Amino acid sequence: MSRGFGWFDAFREVAPEWAVVLLGFVTQLGDVWFLGLLVGTLYWFETEDRGRIAAVFGLLLAGLSLITALKHAFALPRPNRVLVEIGALPEAVHPLYEATATATGYGFPSGHALMTTIVYLSLARYTSVSTRRRRYLGAAGLVTAVCLSRVGLGVHYLVDVIAGVGVGLGFLVLVWRLFDRHPTHRGTLGFGLAVVLAAVALWTTGGDSDAVLLTGASIGAFAGWQVALVARGLDAGRGPIRASRPLTARTAAVVLSVASLVGLTGYYWPVSLLAGSGVLGLLVAAFVVAPVLYRTGDDGGFRNRSASRSQ
Repeated sequence: MSRGFGWFDAFREVAPEWAVVLLGFVTQLGDVWFLGLLVGTLYWFETEDRGRIAAVFGLLLAGLSLITALKHAFALPRPNRVLVEIGALPEAVHPLYEATATATGYGFPSGHALMTTIVYLSLARYTSVSTRRRRYLGAAGLVTAVCLSRVGLGVHYLVDVIAGVGVGLGFLVLVWRLFDRHPTHRGTLGFGLAVVLAAVALWTTGGDSDAVLLTGASIGAFAGWQVALVARGLDAGRGPIRASRPLTARTAAVVLSVASLVGLTGYYWPVSLLAGSGVLGLLVAAFVVAPVLYRTGDDGGFRNRSASRSQ
């Protein structure tokens, strides 16, 4: 049964061939590599309250697991259509076309729609560039552009992107309420939610490769953030670890998380997927903790920072 409304053919008749290249570039704004690069860069260069961007980082991972689980749960195919046949394009742009304007796997709901909704609206909420109104307008514009590019390229039906945006908004409403109740623990909650949803995706998909890798990445991110908080606590004079219950709990979480990742890597090696999940988790943990440890080495350290920073 088709989920389309029959207007795509009419659009294809009037769309010029170069439109597929333009839409292909626009759709990259919702690709995992771009969203990861954007959030990762902001996380590394944040100096005032890294916990806010850590929360967005966690929501990025959580959203990836959520869409992985939903796609497998519905298991609905993508449209069997293309905006422009590849043979109609110059051979020089064939690699670009295949990289930016094609898609495989299940089609409902749209992962690009869901992920752009989660990431761009969360950045609008938790960053301080310009005014809040302008940030939300910009985020809405980016989400709309990416959604239209997915439909225009023929890789999704309109209902797919509408569902993706709807699920993303519903997810954010629930998560933001949780964050508002515990504003000083947004980073921990974000990464913790990523671990929970990764487990859900792992169960729902029956061990799909994406779910396995997301599990390792989420555990690694959670562990890395706990290491960062322990380091920050010690730098602020809240140690030793054994004398502080929060630091003890975080240290225990780190030990369990890292042990599971090392176990995955060592026990299953050289089975590439499971071992790779452990390696990926350790790399993500290092990525999360590195800029925080660097800041503790600055002259100002964390002692001169606000005590209300989110964790």
